[in-house]
Amino acid sequence: MFYLHIPFCKQACHYCDFHFSTRLQDKAQMVEALLQEITLRADYLEDKNVPSIYFGGGTPSLLDASDIDRIIQQIAKHFNIAANAEITLEANPDDVNPKKIFELRTTPINRFSIGIQSFFEEDLRWMNRAHNADEANAVIKRVQDAGYFNLTCDLIYGYPLLSNEKWDSNIQTLLNYGIPHISAYAMTVEERTALHHQISKGKSKPMDEAQSADQMAMLISKLRENGFEHYEISNFAKDGHYAKHNTSYWNGTHYLGIGPSAHSFNGVSRSWNKSNNTLYMRGIADGEPVLETEVLSIEDRMNEYIMTSLRTMWGIQLPRVIELFGEGTASYMLAQSEPFIRTGNIIHENNTLRLSASGIQLADRISSELFMVS
Repeated sequence: MFYLHIPFCKQACHYCDFHFSTRLQDKAQMVEALLQEITLRADYLEDKNVPSIYFGGGTPSLLDASDIDRIIQQIAKHFNIAANAEITLEANPDDVNPKKIFELRTTPINRFSIGIQSFFEEDLRWMNRAHNADEANAVIKRVQDAGYFNLTCDLIYGYPLLSNEKWDSNIQTLLNYGIPHISAYAMTVEERTALHHQISKGKSKPMDEAQSADQMAMLISKLRENGFEHYEISNFAKDGHYAKHNTSYWNGTHYLGIGPSAHSFNGVSRSWNKSNNTLYMRGIADGEPVLETEVLSIEDRMNEYIMTSLRTMWGIQLPRVIELFGEGTASYMLAQSEPFIRTGNIIHENNTLRLSASGIQLADRISSELFMVS
């Protein structure tokens, strides 16, 4: 499984704390570094089979189709890309014009993740998104008309401008387009972002937890009524259109992350590249990726399993816990879960622990209570 971090954006969204640069003139040099890192780190994963490739960022839709082709071909030199591999490109609506779609048809990209966020102009301006409301609508029809139907679209909720009526309209618009997978995220305020600065200076209202909870409940109800499975806290799929790539993350599959700030995991350790484009490219040019590595303890691995599994509708599989960590760990987990089982926030059935509808709202707290502490 491959993740590629493309660290460029046209402009900074006010809420975003992901690593990126607006220095687009470095794009060609960065692509060469990505190609070289694939070769340098090809031995990180023991399993050479690749079921999914994900171009994330940043804004991967800023890449030329020829760059995407070269990157996929480079992966194929060292790994076995499955014939039915899911190959996803995150895309901003303003990038995917008719010419770009025509060019992308020549690449192996078979899935788009489109960052809509909102269909309301004032909301997009408040977020400082690069696209406008007309482009948000146009891109979906354009991609579908080109023959791409394996789509996911992102929405954001829980911010001051978003009334419940507007939120319902955003969801309904995606339903009207027949989008088979929807990801929705509560607006969070991260330090060192423009949004954090605006709130601290009183120029923007703070986020309202009650509003976020209400709008999340609206989302769950409306999508379930329309045949979607709520298979992960922030993700909903219709007709089995689960995101293969992200589902693999939550199931503990090993992966290699390429690019500045990208993370990798091989079951024993986790590594991450420095979040600095210049240092990244310099290290790759010298044949020494600039990264940090953490060897995971048993407790680390167990806690990660709890955190990821509990987010999904499949929950924590107790036989899997016994297989990986022993019966004592499974017993400990059951004991820690008992208060939440009594309150109905965790459902215990068929050797599985999973969150109920009420438990989803408390996911972070419940996970932390189940964590092993040495």
